[in-house]
Amino acid sequence: MQKSSPKFIFVSNYINHHQIPFCNAMYKLLDGDFAFCQTEEVEQERVNMGWEAGHELPYLIRYGEKPGEYQEQIDNAQVVFFGGTDEESYIQHRLQTGKTVIRYSERIYKTGQWKAISPRGLRKKYLDHTRYRKEPVYMLCSGAYVPSDFHIVRAYPEKMLKWGYFPETKHYDVDKLLGEKTPGTILWAARMIDWKHPDLPIRVAKYLKEQKLSFRMNIIGGGELEQSMKQLAEELGVSDVVDFLGFQKPEEVRHYMENSDIYLVTSDRREGWGAVVNEAMNSGCVVVANHMIGAVPYLIKHGENGFIYKDGDQMDLCTEVERLLTNRELCRRLGREAYRTITALWNPENAAFQLAGFCMRQGFLTKEDLPGIGDGEAAMLQKIPMEGPCSVARVISENKMYATLVKK
Repeated sequence: MQKSSPKFIFVSNYINHHQIPFCNAMYKLLDGDFAFCQTEEVEQERVNMGWEAGHELPYLIRYGEKPGEYQEQIDNAQVVFFGGTDEESYIQHRLQTGKTVIRYSERIYKTGQWKAISPRGLRKKYLDHTRYRKEPVYMLCSGAYVPSDFHIVRAYPEKMLKWGYFPETKHYDVDKLLGEKTPGTILWAARMIDWKHPDLPIRVAKYLKEQKLSFRMNIIGGGELEQSMKQLAEELGVSDVVDFLGFQKPEEVRHYMENSDIYLVTSDRREGWGAVVNEAMNSGCVVVANHMIGAVPYLIKHGENGFIYKDGDQMDLCTEVERLLTNRELCRRLGREAYRTITALWNPENAAFQLAGFCMRQGFLTKEDLPGIGDGEAAMLQKIPMEGPCSVARVISENKMYATLVKK
């Protein structure tokens, strides 16, 4: 049964399968002194995609059922972790009284940092963020472009840490996983909408076919562009090497990842994080991804555990995929490192562990608040992690990010 006054409350719009593993880990560390407060109901489109979750979770509370009681809990908790909703009223009392708030956010200028010149927008950012720059309010950056965005509005100086989304991490016999992949199999899976750029994998297929390379490409997903993408495949003469598999449930997508060598992520800057990057790397895929996707600079080290192509450079994308198809050993090596990156660092258990450590170092929680952490682990948590969740989030200009990531 949920305790009446949890010490740590995660407040967000709704829980989903990308958040549950992290919440489970926090619940365990805090010995049940944790709640996820859901402020909205899941949209039907998300339900159709398999996002409805959480009916039996012991820590889930729905704000709308007891707004007075749950608001009081939010006001009085030792730590509130807040994000995923634009409604600031839930944390106003805490902000006004100087209580701890740990926020998380994707980038705030997804369509361009030029929007920072809007007087109305700047006023809103000041009210929600900048005026608390000297208060115990911190920002966990769900994407590598978040620090640059908030730096523009002078918020959270020296108070930004790396963060992300943490879908379930699966543990495999990695040699068996890599050995059972179908050589030359390429996968793309997403909604078929403009900013996901579903045409790019089809254009990659055309290039690879022209190079007379052996491969098979699977495209998963539905949406407004599905029919036009099938037509494009016909026009480019790649229907014989590209299979359109339609919408698949999340567990089926993971099955296809496990069988694929290469995973393409072609979204543009509007992809705040991109949890499929985590999932594909966890599945031993070599991810080839646009450098403007939020997760990419945090998760992918170019040429070590994946490849990064420059936003808008179709030939860069094509040639990186070609490198992998023509070098099986390189593909296996990078796939192995991709798997290690997730299982060692970017997983929900480590995220919970490092967030608990941050709270301990700041004095928001004590060792006694975390019975799930042993004495040896508590000593480890006194050190700021050098990489991964809750490590320092550097402010890097988006104009310099590609050159920072890819040394050519």
